[in-house]
Order: sequence, then structure tokens, then C-alpha cells
Amino acid sequence: MLRVVVCDDEQLLREALTRLIDAAPDIEVVGVAADGSEAVAAVDRHAPDVVLMDIRMPVLDGIEATRRISGRTKVLILTTYDLDSYVYAALEAGASGFLLKDAPSERLRDGIRIVASGQAVLAPEATARMISAFRPAMPTAEDRALSQAVRRLSPRERQVCELLAEGLANDEIAQRLAISRYTVKVHVSNILGKLGVPDRVHVVLAWSRLRGHV
Repeated sequence: MLRVVVCDDEQLLREALTRLIDAAPDIEVVGVAADGSEAVAAVDRHAPDVVLMDIRMPVLDGIEATRRISGRTKVLILTTYDLDSYVYAALEAGASGFLLKDAPSERLRDGIRIVASGQAVLAPEATARMISAFRPAMPTAEDRALSQAVRRLSPRERQVCELLAEGLANDEIAQRLAISRYTVKVHVSNILGKLGVPDRVHVVLAWSRLRGHV
């Protein structure tokens, strides 16, 4: 059972997220917090697997809270539709990714599972902007190495890469390809190994940059 702490300064949203998460048979909310300071205390108290973290909160914001707890638990940022400039700082502080607050329920639950497993997740609506922001950091030599690595992917693994680049969660990829979620996880694991990247965020960045050149 995955243990989650929900941190948001809006009580109604905390309650809605708690109900949504507790509806999953493999995830439970073990604590809630109204600001970053309470989130740090909740991590000390409950030792959760994942913290769902808002960014703009009183007392202690989500960025600083993430920085304080990222070594002890995974942090999944929840943000608004307009990509918050603070999200980049939160990722640098150790967050494992971000989703929108109005994300479909299964995408949110799957996002929790993904970051708990050590992977990263991005909101589909913001993936293109993330790619644009990070592209300057990818040197040409790395492009060539990744291009060679991509050629080792099987046709099915390339299909999975395309769907990851669209921002789909594991369940959505499984439905699109008519395969099990476990098979999707195996494909993602194989892709990470072949590309030599640490998580699905880097798969998205690499695939989207090299699409059309391999």
C-alpha cells in the first residue's frame, strides 16, 4: 500500500484529493497539510512514499518544503493550467514531476504510482513547454549518442515512446495499445535501459528532440 501526504492550502481541495486517492485499492492518504511547514512535519510523522505538494502556500511554500523533504520521500507537484514559473524551481529542489490540479483521477493516481517507483511524470499539457525549456541544455554529442540508442528500440518500444511524449500515463498507454499495465512498465523499463536515461521525463525530452531523425 502506497502512503501519501496531501499538501494544499485549500481545505476543499485537500478533502477532494483525499477522497480521490483513497478510492484506489493500493494507495492511502496518511496525512494532510495546509502549508509547507505542516508538510515537513507530516513527513516526519508518517514517512509517506509520496507527497502531493502545492506551490504557493503560506508560512512555507512548496519549493522550500520540497527541498527539505526530497531526500526522504518523493514529491509530486500539483499546479495550475498556466505553467507556474515556480515549477522549474520545484523540480530543481528535488520534485519528481508535476501534474495539473484538474488532471483526471486515474492520471493522478497513476502519477503517484510512477513517482513512488522512482520515475518522474509530467503534465501532458505542459510537456511541449518543458521540452522547449530544456532543449538548450542537450549538447549535439549527446544528440548523436541518443540517436544511436533510439535505433535499438523495438517497434513497440517506439510506440510507447510516442505515447510517453504525448504525456499519457501507464494506464492510458495500456488502453491505447491494448496491453496490460504491467507490460507497459516492462517496456518503459527496457526503454530507460536502452536510452541510458534515469526516468520517463528524460525519455520524453530525448524522443521529442530526436523524432524524425531516427
